[in-house]
Amino acid sequence: MYTVKNAAQITGLTEHAIRFYTDKGLVPSVQRSPNNIRMFDEESINWLHGIRCLKQSGMPLETIKLYVDLCLEGETTIQQRYELMMEHQEAARRKLEEAKRHIAHLEEKTELYQSILKGASLDTMNPRNWDRIQHMHSDVFYASSAGSVEEGYKA
Repeated sequence: MYTVKNAAQITGLTEHAIRFYTDKGLVPSVQRSPNNIRMFDEESINWLHGIRCLKQSGMPLETIKLYVDLCLEGETTIQQRYELMMEHQEAARRKLEEAKRHIAHLEEKTELYQSILKGASLDTMNPRNWDRIQHMHSDVFYASSAGSVEEGYKA
């Protein structure tokens, strides 16, 4: 049997995280000593490794809890667990595409900053200057107060 400290050393999780996960019911096999100290067996360590893996993939705790509950129900939930993983995978793909858009946007900004630093361009990045340069970048500014968020994001 392992203490919280031992479990943290084995799994790479913090002691705080392990206590939090056990309090949330994510480690169903955790036991308590007569002094109410959490004690972990090999199965508990496996649950913690699984939780760490799912958490690192970006899975929300509520979904991890659902996954744990489905696992406890047994093999009859394999299809549901598969679908849960597929949904999570799709959500991760959407986040990846969003992150790619953010990176592309930031690459444009850093290129512009390089141009500004070389003296080849005016400082169009500082909102304090926009009233003087609005005519240069009319596509960046809202055409009206009803402009879209996406238009404003170009700035």
